[in-house]
Amino acid sequence: MTIQEMLGQSGLLTLLGMGVVFSFLIIMIICMYILHGILHALKLDKDAPAAKTVASPSTPTSAPAAGPASTNDQAVIAAIAAAVHDKELNS
Repeated sequence: MTIQEMLGQSGLLTLLGMGVVFSFLIIMIICMYILHGILHALKLDKDAPAAKTVASPSTPTSAPAAGPASTNDQAVIAAIAAAVHDKELNS
C-alpha cells in the first residue's frame, strides 16, 4: 500500500466519521423537537402552569418571610467567615 493510498483511505475514513457524528447530532436534535412537541401537547412542560397562576393586580403582595433558607444562608456565611479568619491567622 503506497502513501497516496493510505492518505486517501485516511481522508475517506475521516469524512465518514465526521458524517456519522453530524448525522447523529441531526437525529438527536430532531428527537428533541419531537419530544418538545409531545410534552407541549400533553401540557407537561414547566412553563404552562406558571402562566396560569398570575396574581391579580388588586391583591397586594407581601415580601417573602424569612424562613429556614435565610437562616441556613446566615450559617453558611458565618462558617465561611470563620474559615477565612482562621486561614489569615495561620498564614
